[in-house]
Amino acid sequence: MPLQPQKLGQALGESLTLHTTLCRKEAGAFQKAIQSGQEVVVACTQEKQLFSELASQTEGAISPIKFVNIREAGGWSRDAKNASPKLAALLAAAHLPEPDPVPVVPFKSEGRLLIIGALDAAEKAAALVSDVLQVVIFAQGPGDAGGAQTRQYPIVSGQLQKLSGWLGAFDVTWTDNNPINLDLCTRCNACVEACPENAIGLDYQIDLNACQSHRACVKVCQSAGAIDFNRTAAEFSEKFDLILDLRTRTGAATFLQHAPPQGYFKWDGKDLGTLLKLRDMVGEFEKPKFFVYKQKLCAHSRNETVGCNACVDICSAEAIASDKSRQQIKVNPNLCVGCGACTTVCPTGALTYAYPKAQEQGLKIKTLLSTYHAAGGQDAVLLLHSQEAGQKCVEELGRAAQLKLAHGLPAHVIPMSLWHTASLGMEVWLTAIAYGAKQVLVLSTHEEAPQYLDGLEAQMAVAQSLLNGLGYAGIHFQVLQAKNAMDLESGLQASQLTMSHNKPGTPKALAKFAVAPEKRSTLELALDHLSEHAPTVLTVDSSVIALPKPSPLGGLKVNAEKCTLCLSCVSACPSSALQDNPDLPQLRFIEKNCVQCGLCATTCPEDAIELVPRFLRTPERKQAQVLNQSQPYACVRCAKPFGTLKAIEAMLGKLAGHSMFQGAALERLKMCSDCRVIDMYSNADEAKIANIPPKL
Repeated sequence: MPLQPQKLGQALGESLTLHTTLCRKEAGAFQKAIQSGQEVVVACTQEKQLFSELASQTEGAISPIKFVNIREAGGWSRDAKNASPKLAALLAAAHLPEPDPVPVVPFKSEGRLLIIGALDAAEKAAALVSDVLQVVIFAQGPGDAGGAQTRQYPIVSGQLQKLSGWLGAFDVTWTDNNPINLDLCTRCNACVEACPENAIGLDYQIDLNACQSHRACVKVCQSAGAIDFNRTAAEFSEKFDLILDLRTRTGAATFLQHAPPQGYFKWDGKDLGTLLKLRDMVGEFEKPKFFVYKQKLCAHSRNETVGCNACVDICSAEAIASDKSRQQIKVNPNLCVGCGACTTVCPTGALTYAYPKAQEQGLKIKTLLSTYHAAGGQDAVLLLHSQEAGQKCVEELGRAAQLKLAHGLPAHVIPMSLWHTASLGMEVWLTAIAYGAKQVLVLSTHEEAPQYLDGLEAQMAVAQSLLNGLGYAGIHFQVLQAKNAMDLESGLQASQLTMSHNKPGTPKALAKFAVAPEKRSTLELALDHLSEHAPTVLTVDSSVIALPKPSPLGGLKVNAEKCTLCLSCVSACPSSALQDNPDLPQLRFIEKNCVQCGLCATTCPEDAIELVPRFLRTPERKQAQVLNQSQPYACVRCAKPFGTLKAIEAMLGKLAGHSMFQGAALERLKMCSDCRVIDMYSNADEAKIANIPPKL
C-alpha cells in the first residue's frame, strides 16, 4: 500500500511517521504515543483488539485511541497511488469527537424463553440453550419425530391468540382448547395406541377433526386422568423475556415486519449463530433513544384529519402509530431499531435522528470533503454505507483488489459508514453537493427493508430534479444495490461510466455553512447556496422548477370560484404556510413554509385546494402571497363586517330552501351575531319558549 506521510501530514497539518509493523516490533512507538495524553489515531482496524490489549497493559497510557481503516477503504486498490487525498480525508474524520450521548432505552431479561414450533424441533432447540435459559415450549404439532419420552421442559399448546412486546416484556396469550392436559399427561403413549382414527400425535394433542368420539383414549388414561372432552377451553397469559419462533418454514411466524422486536428470534433449525445470540440475552441491556419527536412541527393530523403519514408507512419495525385524536404520532422507543428512515421522509423535521445528530454527520461530511479537496482531490464521490453489511462489502472489495481480483474502491470514492443508510436524506445529500461532492451514492444490501429503498429513491428523485432544474448537469444521486463485493464493484463501475459521459455539475463556490439541528433550516441553506451559484441564470422561464411527488417543497393552487375564504385550511396548516389577514378577508401563503402534507386540501370543505410540488427560485417564495381574497360582507343591521361576500352568499344559497330559514330567519343570516340576538328578542312575532303554555 503506497503511503506518502509527508503529503498526508501537510493535508492534516501535522507531522506523521510511517510505521510498517506498529503492532509487532514497533509496538514501543505506539506505547510511547498513548502515554502522551494526546489523541492517538491508529490507521489499522485489523489489529484493533491487539492494540487495545496493549494499551490496557501499558503503564501511564492516558491517550484516547481511535481506529480508522485506510487499507481496504483506499490503500488496497488499483488507484492506490492516487488515493492520498482520500486517505487524508479518512484520517481527518477519525479525529472528530464522538457523538454526544443521548438518553438510553433500558431492557432487562431474566432468561425466560418461549420456543414456538413443532415439538421435536422445539425440544432440539431447548437442549442447546436450556443450561442458561428457562425454557417453556409452545408445541405446534408433533413434527416429524414427535416429542421425547422424557419430558424435560414445561410444555403448553393450543391456539396462539396474541404475541406482543419486546426484549424482557413479551406478552403471550393463548387458548388451551384440547382435551389432553399436558401437565397431567405422562407420555405413556397408551392413548396414541388406543385411538382407532390415529387422531393423537406424539405432541399428545387430539386432532378433533379426525376424532370420531370413540373415547378409547379416555378409558386407557383413567389412572392419569389427563383426557377430558368436557373440559372448557381456557385462556392463559404469560410474560416472557425472549421468543424463539421455529415456524419460519411454514410462514406462520408472528412478527412478519422487516425489523422484528429485539428479543424475538426466528430459527430455521440450522443456523447456530441465532442460538448463540439467544444464549447471551440474559441481563440488563440498553440502546440509544435514536429519535427526537417535536409534536408542534408534526404534519400528521389536525382535527382528526390525517395529512402526512410518511413515517408510519415507512417504519419497518412498526414502532410508529397514528394518534390522530391528539394530532400526533406515537413512537415506541422499545421497538425502534434506529434505522432513521422516518426522519428521512419526514417533511417538517418533527422527527429527527438523535444518535448521531444531523449536525454531527454534517460535520463529518464537511471534514471528509474539505480535507479531500485541500489535499488536491478531484471529482469526489461520497459512498454512504451501513456499519455492518455495507462495511463488510467495502472491506471484501478491498481484499479482492489486493489479490488482483477486483479494481477496488476508486481513489475519488470516499466511504462513510452510517448506523443505517436510511438515516440521511435529501437535505444532507444536497449539502454534500454544496460542499463539492460530485455524487452521493447510497449502498443498499440485504439489511434494508423494501420500503426504505422506495423512500430513498423518492427523495433522490426530488433532489435530482432540483439540481437539474438549477442547471447542474448529470446524475448526482444513486442507490447501489449489492449483496457482495463483486456487486459493489459492478455498481461503482457503472456509476463511473455514467459520470464520465455526463459529468455531474457542482456549484461555482463551495459552501461553508454547517448542517443545522433543524431539517428545514439545513434544506433552505443548501437550496440558497445551490441556487445562488447555479449554472442556470435566474429568468422568468427558469424561476419555477417542477418536482415529483411526494415532495417536501411546493406551492398551492386555490380555485377562487370554489373558495369561500372559510379559512379552515389556515387552522389546519401545521407549518404556518397558510395565513389569514386580520384586517381583510384574505388567504395568504408563504411557500417557503409549505411541506406539502396535504392537510389543507383534505380539510377544505369546498375541495378548492390543489398541491403543486415545485421549487420557486424568486424572492417571492419567502414572502406572503395572496392566494384569494373577497369583499367583506357587512351586517345589514349595524353595517359591521362579519364575513366575506362569497361565504354569506353561499350560505344563503344552501339554506334558503330550508323550512327553518324563511322570512325573518333568512334575513338574520345577513346579520352579525350580536344583531341576530337583538333581532330575535325584539321581534314581537317571534315565538319564545317562555310564552309557550305548559301542558296540563
